[in-house]
Amino acid sequence: MFRSQNLLFIWIDRITVSAFIMDYICRWITADYKFPKRNKMIAFITYPFSFMAIIDLLSILPSLGIFNKGLKALRIMRISKAVRILRLLRYSPKTQTFLRVLKKERTVLLSVLGIAAFYIFVTALVMFNVENGNQSADGAEKFDSFFDAIYWATSTLTTVGYGDIHPISDFGRIVSMISALFGIAIIALPSGVITASYLDEIKKQKNESENNK
Repeated sequence: MFRSQNLLFIWIDRITVSAFIMDYICRWITADYKFPKRNKMIAFITYPFSFMAIIDLLSILPSLGIFNKGLKALRIMRISKAVRILRLLRYSPKTQTFLRVLKKERTVLLSVLGIAAFYIFVTALVMFNVENGNQSADGAEKFDSFFDAIYWATSTLTTVGYGDIHPISDFGRIVSMISALFGIAIIALPSGVITASYLDEIKKQKNESENNK
């Protein structure tokens, strides 16, 4: 949240990184408990390549100064500090429930994603050809490239509509209205699926809790 550094931030970073390093080492040493079906040596070797181990490592390395500051292209790795937030997922039962819902409904959600991607491409293609050569009052061409059309189609499908790129011709506006209407339907599909599945998961957990009493 802050661009500048001060002593408090430095010490907070050092303390948290030290805790993460100890946690990483302990998890690595006890990897055979995480993977009980694997040989102890195989579990020790394969643990660093597991998803959460990679997340942990990416959250540690930038603070250790592993990357040379002269390599400006690698400064993007500083963003990986934000990956530490993902470590909270393993401690949150509600988050685990939500992840199970996503896994359960992954086929439907991927289908909706495919439909949305296809619709974005088609509407962008139509709009790019419809508005080809049309210019605004200031003389600038609105859909100068196909990427502009993709950007417009995405913001329209999600009903965001920033307004920086918009059709000028009447036919283009008709396409825009149709795209917005279909966008509401497509975006509403995953919301309904996730909500229904989440409620089913909550009821299932509640029933299991009552049966265990």
